[in-house]
Amino acid sequence: MGQIEQARKGTITPEAQAVAAFEGVGVGMIMDGVARGAIVIPRNMGRATSPVGIGEGLSVKVNANIGTSRDRVDISEETSKLRAALESGAHTVMDLSTGGDLANIRRAILDDCPAPLGTVPIYQVATEAIALGKSFLDSTPDDWFRVIEEHGREGVDFITVHCGVTRDSVRTLREQGRELDIVSRGGALTAHWMDERGEENPLFARFDRLVEIARQFDMTLSLGDGLRPGCLADATDRGQLAELITLGSLQARAFAAGVQVMIEGPGHVPMDQIEANVWLEKRLCHGAPFYVLGPLVTDIAPGYDHITSAIGGALAAWAGADFICYVTPSEHLRLPTAEDVRTGVITARIAAHAADIARHRPASLERDLKMARARKNLDWKTQIETSIDPQLARSIHESLPSHDSDVCSMCGELCAIKIAQKKAKI
Repeated sequence: MGQIEQARKGTITPEAQAVAAFEGVGVGMIMDGVARGAIVIPRNMGRATSPVGIGEGLSVKVNANIGTSRDRVDISEETSKLRAALESGAHTVMDLSTGGDLANIRRAILDDCPAPLGTVPIYQVATEAIALGKSFLDSTPDDWFRVIEEHGREGVDFITVHCGVTRDSVRTLREQGRELDIVSRGGALTAHWMDERGEENPLFARFDRLVEIARQFDMTLSLGDGLRPGCLADATDRGQLAELITLGSLQARAFAAGVQVMIEGPGHVPMDQIEANVWLEKRLCHGAPFYVLGPLVTDIAPGYDHITSAIGGALAAWAGADFICYVTPSEHLRLPTAEDVRTGVITARIAAHAADIARHRPASLERDLKMARARKNLDWKTQIETSIDPQLARSIHESLPSHDSDVCSMCGELCAIKIAQKKAKI
């Protein structure tokens, strides 16, 4: 029995108890949110993980993407990225591998990942077809569902499925025209399959079959934004909204069947449209948790897109988004390294924490107050321990020490705090 069904019956699950303890709230609030579809606890019933709650009234969570590509297949490198993500504080991880033996790579990551793990099954469908010397276009709906069931059986906690990329939504997108057309890999694969075969998206046409597989494993459906904007010029257009409307109806169907659902969102969005995007998702998708990629607030910062996404992520989370997918400095440029993963997670966590402060979450407010008091007391040990990245803070502080051990080398004996406390000798 899944989380929703148990919450509806009033059964307190160990997962709900763990989430309540982590968040510092009553377990009744968690159960109510799960029962209404406003909170999800992604956890495959066949695998033990550390429960994570995502949604209404909870702290903002951060996801890290890892995975191979055809140009770089090294399982040890992916497990290094996994460690970097978890050590940096990622709450969940997604394996987006598209190169090599995806089943073996996924199993290796599952074995080493205590956090909820997500995947995009259509990548395996495409990769398997290529490995057999075939075309992705030769894949059948049964192939798609076979892979999805395989991921569920192995213990994957949540899957991205592009159910809203339908013949109608793609037609809407193309009628209006776009600067960058479809930029989601899963969305592009699905649209190409539909175009060439003249058939409807199997994940939409046979959605009940998908729901039944997810229900079997209590695997959370992350309804993907296959028509998300890939540049600011395409933000909040008819194609994006047509998909979102479809996702809202599918969310309701899955939720009625007892399957946990979250909705994925854009993408590249100007700052002035972010709040509207969050409001639309919450309105059209019945308050389901919103999972955003960034959003990136400018298109011109390759190498710094972890920063552009953190700006958008903070604004989106403040407006009500629940889950931030990190972006690394290598976005748009190359496959990320373990260090890129670490930088991406820390940057996204800063955005999430900033939003939690704006939402007046007590734990977040207390942490910043603790830092302020440590600075007042010139307590460097506590300052470093309280920082979001103690390793970096310590290395910078110690790289250029001051002659006065109480202060840093920026101000030295002219430290404003020491002067204010009349401890400076000037």
